[in-house]
Amino acid sequence: MNKNFPRTLSLLRREKKISQRAAAECLGVSQAVLSHYENGLREPGLDFVARAADYYKVSADFLLGRTMSREDYTISAEDLPDISNEKDNVLRGSMLAMLNRKLLINSLGIIFDLLGKTKNRQLINDAAMYLSIAVYKLFRYVYIACGQNQDAFFSVPESVWSEAADAEYRLCEMRFKNNTLNIRRDAEKAESETKLPGLSPEYLKSEYPELLQSLLSILQTTGKRINEHL
Repeated sequence: MNKNFPRTLSLLRREKKISQRAAAECLGVSQAVLSHYENGLREPGLDFVARAADYYKVSADFLLGRTMSREDYTISAEDLPDISNEKDNVLRGSMLAMLNRKLLINSLGIIFDLLGKTKNRQLINDAAMYLSIAVYKLFRYVYIACGQNQDAFFSVPESVWSEAADAEYRLCEMRFKNNTLNIRRDAEKAESETKLPGLSPEYLKSEYPELLQSLLSILQTTGKRINEHL
């Protein structure tokens, strides 16, 4: 456990102006155990760290001393704004940026809808993690280009983040690939009631009449770039 954890835990309780006994009760531990945590005599488990982060309304990374940002950016689907409707959209940018954003949003809409049909939560999570790493890398490069090098948003050290992100990216790709192969094998053996539908052009056109053109555009332009290297 990070050596700053006990001090941070104690500081947050004092900021909240609550006694150790009251905090311990809210956190589901005895006062003696909380005292040991705050004084660095014992290391808590992950369950306690998660409860403490929720209770003090900070991120777990902040508690663990991995970032200076207190905010917990975990949100639910209900909390997310929907920018798919462009009317009164708060985002602004060039026409090229807007076009590419629409292409990606529409294409990802098809992909995640298809993944949802499998009812395979792991497959959906693997896809989300795979794409999240690309978002992470893009934003971090933009952040560096802006010349703001405080790294307030990031817990991964600047010296290794790119290589580490690449490694995680390949691992996520491997997990996603293996999961899709398992679904295919199960479907062929009739061992699964949930499987991806046959993705014929007719099916996609009837199922996603407004979104399909975006996906086809990405497939064609990306395929062309790949073929240039063959």
